[in-house]
Amino acid sequence: MSPLVDLRRLPRHVAIIMDGNGRWAQCQGSDRTIGHQEGSRAVRRIVRASRRVGIEALTLFAFSEQNWHRPPAEVVALMELLRDFLISERDELLENGIRLRAVGRVEKLPPRVREILDPLVAETAHLDGMTLTLALSYGGREEILDATRALARRACAGELDVDAIDEAQLEGALPSLAVGRVDLLVRTGGEQRISNFLLWGAAYAELHFTNALWPDFDEAELYAAIAAYQGRERRFGRVQGATTETTAPVLPSLAHEAAGE
Repeated sequence: MSPLVDLRRLPRHVAIIMDGNGRWAQCQGSDRTIGHQEGSRAVRRIVRASRRVGIEALTLFAFSEQNWHRPPAEVVALMELLRDFLISERDELLENGIRLRAVGRVEKLPPRVREILDPLVAETAHLDGMTLTLALSYGGREEILDATRALARRACAGELDVDAIDEAQLEGALPSLAVGRVDLLVRTGGEQRISNFLLWGAAYAELHFTNALWPDFDEAELYAAIAAYQGRERRFGRVQGATTETTAPVLPSLAHEAAGE
């Protein structure tokens, strides 16, 4: 049975740390690559569910800046899996009006990935059904550092008054903030940390941790995270206030379609 969520009070921007592919594979007695393959299927499942339920922006932590330090064979396998995912999902992104974005130091990605990623980002730029952002070669500290350097260069060139730099200026220089601040940040796999993900944008995000390993994360888990979010009052440092919002069930058609995928 799907958890109850209020379709009128959805988080606008959901971000997910997709953790547990390797441990899932280990539990199955399989190679880590198999876990990443199953994780790719989970991405497809959650993108579909998010689009269907009405999430406006979904950001997925697909590959961190620190992941480059993994064994070379695993990195190569992850890059090939990313390339295959982009190729296989192109038509579905276009048909469902999903805009694809990539944030992070994407210039470090292999040419074989960039030759697929860059045209797809451009091809979907006009779509407005939902925005799917892949964090690739991404780190929250690195993003803030890169943005700070960009602002410093503008100041040195006389394009920007240093004293005029404020939070809005910095946010405007952070690519991950182009879709707005994070409302709900989910981490799978049982760990309870944000691991250098969207440090600025998630400053006031509601956090949801689940023991489900990413390949096992399904629509019901997504709805449970949303329901948990809706059960909290977001005060942003203000005093607690009364709320009159009510909770309604997930549309039966959504639960039915999810179960049939």
